[in-house]
Parts: sequence; structure tokens; C-alpha cells
Amino acid sequence: MKVRFYVEDMLFFKYIGCATVAKTLFRQLCTMDGIEASWKGLAGTADIVHYHTFGPLALVNRKIAGGKKVLTAHSTPRINIGNIALARFINRRYPKIYRKFDHIITISGPCNDEVTAMVPDVPVTCIPNGVDRAYFHRDEEKRAAFRERFGIPEDREVVLSVAQLTPRKGFYDFLSLSRMFPEKTFIWVGGFPYGALSKDWTRIRRLRRKCSSNVIYPGYVDEIISPYSAADVFFMPSYAETFGLVILEALSCSLPVIARDIPEFHDIFAENLLYFRSLEDASGLVGDRSRLASCASGARAFTERFDIRDIAERHLALYRELVDA
Repeated sequence: MKVRFYVEDMLFFKYIGCATVAKTLFRQLCTMDGIEASWKGLAGTADIVHYHTFGPLALVNRKIAGGKKVLTAHSTPRINIGNIALARFINRRYPKIYRKFDHIITISGPCNDEVTAMVPDVPVTCIPNGVDRAYFHRDEEKRAAFRERFGIPEDREVVLSVAQLTPRKGFYDFLSLSRMFPEKTFIWVGGFPYGALSKDWTRIRRLRRKCSSNVIYPGYVDEIISPYSAADVFFMPSYAETFGLVILEALSCSLPVIARDIPEFHDIFAENLLYFRSLEDASGLVGDRSRLASCASGARAFTERFDIRDIAERHLALYRELVDA
């Protein structure tokens, strides 16, 4: 069976979650029997073409590609609010675009509910994102190197966030929390993949320049294990997600995770996170060493159920089902 992957991962888009998911899944599928996987390239003969984005290049490719066209719903209308400019205009196009595909893979319960309500006539299968646990693990050497690079003493606690710099991701709450704990270092890894089309682009750039001295912005990081290893706490203040891949990566690196109390996270991570509803809740959790230690103790073991090897098997089973049909 021939499967071709397509994702618009040019320039800064290579750092967004859907590109990471696609590459992780693709690499695992390449090791498995019964499948011949290829990455992008010209449209040609394939049994399955699996899309992870649906921008203009992907839609042109879909139009000329053969085989069954499958889309993973990394993006839904709900998560564009507070994330990109002109969200309402863009969101109106989703049903028409989604109906162009033969099958949609959703990645969480809330994501599945949103997609099936939006396009009830399109077949859907829910398969969560996976994590390469062999790659995502705490590395003490990388911890030391990252801290040395940014001048962070070993005895200083680090609170890490990894996300786009947008209101939807909770950037303003991140800044507020950093001001409440001047004795800790706060790191935000990520940038503006949508450039000036990012929500509050001008304001966030201005705030980033004026932030406290205990806040560090490394920008995009090619080797993400280093900041995960350098951190002591992972903070995820996002207001809406289809999944929350960075949480899975942080847990795999044995970090305790403080996350906003939203349905998506409960659906995926259950009680393996520390949830907050207000900034006061979050500040209390950041200072609660006992609860943080308890959360960290079971973090990596929890991610076994999302091991990329098992997730790839579920994708392969779906591909076979679609081809046989």
C-alpha cells in the first residue's frame, strides 16, 4: 500500500503542531511492514494521500492527486478565535473545505464533536496524536547546556511554555504569572507562524520587548528537548485546543503540567495534569511543590498509551480499511 503525506511546513510553519505530528507519524510508518510511505512531492499514484493542512498548496495537490484523500483535523474553527486575524471570515470556509476529503481523522473527543457537527456527511475516525517516547525524555546534559546558554542557575526554578505567541494560547496570563514570581525564570518557546496575521501581533511584540527580566524568549527551537529538560514546570494556559501536543511532549519528559481547565485537556489527559481556572489558581499550583512532584512522578508512564508505535498501527488499520472499501 502506497501512502503519501502532505503538509504545508514551509518556513516557520515547520514549527507548528500539525507539522510535528505529521513528521513523527511519517517516520514511524516508514519503519512498518506493508506500507510504502512518501513525503510530499508531486501528485502521483498513491492509495492514500494523507493531508495534515488544507491551505492553498494542499488543496491544489488534493485536486490533482489520486487515491483516497484523508485529512487530519488539527485545525477547527473553534481554535482560530483569538489566534489569527480575520478568524470569522476564515472559519466560514471550513465546511466547504472539509467536504473535499474522503475521510477525516479527528484527534480528541471535543475535536470529533466539532467536526461531526460541522460536516455530518463526511466519515470520521478519532485517532489521537502520538509521541515518540524514545526521543522525548529528560536529558541532563541538554538541561545543563540550555541553562548555561541563557545564564540560568541550576537552583533556579524554570516555568516553560511552548506555543504560538497569541492570546488564544494564553500569552497574557503567562506574562501575569511571571510578574507574580520574580524569583523564577519563565521561558516561552515559539513565535508568530502567521506573521502579521497573528491575533494581537503588534501588541504582543511590544509586550515582549517590555517584559520583566525573569522572562526569556528563545524564539523557535530546533532541538526542543533542551528547553523541556531545562524546565521544572510546564505551563499550558491555552484557552482552546484540538489536542495539546506540547503537553504530551512535556509529560514524556517527566515534567509536571499546569494547564487551563478546559474540556479538551480533561478528555485527553484526565487527572494527570494540574488544572487551573483563574490566575490565582495557577499561582497556587506553581508554588505547591508537593503537588508538582506528585504530578511529575507519573507523567512519563501516562504517555505510554500515546506511544507513536501504537498510534501508527491505528492509522495503518484505517488506511487498509479505506483502501479495501
